[in-house]
Amino acid sequence: MKALICNDDGITASGILAAKKAVEELCDTCVIAPERQQSGIGHAITLYEPLRLNKHTLKDGSLGYGVSGTPTDAVSIGLFELLDEKPDIMISGINTGYNLGQAELTTSGTLGAALEAASFGIPTIAISLEVVRDDIKFENGEVEIDFSFAGKMLNKLVKIVLEKGLPEGIDLLNVNIPAEPINEEFEVVKLGKRMYTPVIHKRLDPRDKPYYWIGGEPYDFDKPGSDGYELRKGQKSTITPLKIDLTSDMSLLKKWLK
Repeated sequence: MKALICNDDGITASGILAAKKAVEELCDTCVIAPERQQSGIGHAITLYEPLRLNKHTLKDGSLGYGVSGTPTDAVSIGLFELLDEKPDIMISGINTGYNLGQAELTTSGTLGAALEAASFGIPTIAISLEVVRDDIKFENGEVEIDFSFAGKMLNKLVKIVLEKGLPEGIDLLNVNIPAEPINEEFEVVKLGKRMYTPVIHKRLDPRDKPYYWIGGEPYDFDKPGSDGYELRKGQKSTITPLKIDLTSDMSLLKKWLK
């Protein structure tokens, strides 16, 4: 069994190493990711400049690969340059911070990498960990986050996928682990509306010309049964089945056109 592991936080992020550790007893792993942080890049691919592929020694001494591009670039190079055959599973994460809701689905680099792998028929898991300020610790000047529970849940899910594959009609799974889980079960949920309510910060530079920061406040209007509600209000590990085909009801459009 072989697993391709990628992320959008970068090859040196501790979450990708946690993902590797979680599944290396189950399958051979190939770790490849962007050289630097690529959160919010979505499913972008680099077309107008060359890409570099660099070897990295991960913190556990194993080999990883950094790509001077997007998460999607990394997946493409992993599949068609590094691996001799299609992997049995692809894992995107473990991401630092959750990935929730319909609106953020196409902006997340974690989901972008996952969508790319899933488009080639590879069973795929995108996994993210909710992180609150109290969970962040600094050691030797680096951020240290406890991914142990998320790794345990990932291991549990990968075992099932390797044994059964994904159900017909499901291309990938979006998994979010709460900061303070109440149990070791997955709650199957639908996508909520969004992860954040956008907030635009307008400021002035030293020459009094305006510039903008796009930020956001947590969206707090999701209903029970959605990923945002169950993760943040119920402290449950959520899992949402996704499919790549975004085609809506064609019969409705045909009636509308008449």
